[in-house]
Amino acid sequence: MSRFQSFCRQHCLYLAWIVSIVAVAGSLYLSEVLKYEPCKLCWFQRIFMYPQLFLLGIATYRNDRRIIPYVLPLSLIGGSISIYHYAEQKIPALSEILPCTIGVPCNKDYLNFFGFITIPLLALIAFTLISILLWNGRNYSEEANDVEDENESIENLN
Repeated sequence: MSRFQSFCRQHCLYLAWIVSIVAVAGSLYLSEVLKYEPCKLCWFQRIFMYPQLFLLGIATYRNDRRIIPYVLPLSLIGGSISIYHYAEQKIPALSEILPCTIGVPCNKDYLNFFGFITIPLLALIAFTLISILLWNGRNYSEEANDVEDENESIENLN
């Protein structure tokens, strides 16, 4: 295992918390400073991202990896919504099947860098990073527990 992978596994909660801070700050900047009104799907993505800011912050402070099974589903569900939202923006036929009838249309592109980087793609990247970090951190904690158990059993034999 490389040093980078080991670092990411050891500090997964802290890194995932930083990603959630950037994602929440970015969404608030877009809506409160740039005055981009969030669509219905954006609100659903926010519903799954905002709690992670607090849950991961508390878990990071306490160094409590037991939060991972509770936060990981939030990232996976939020990422699924982001995939659908991105597809709705890039595939015009999808927005005709289930159109947003209230507020801003979900297929509206506020940002479109390089022809493919949009707000839902940025949210998907954040959800994916958090999911990968937590998944790898979950494995790290199991390995650390296994090593501790082995050390205890060796000490008990002596």
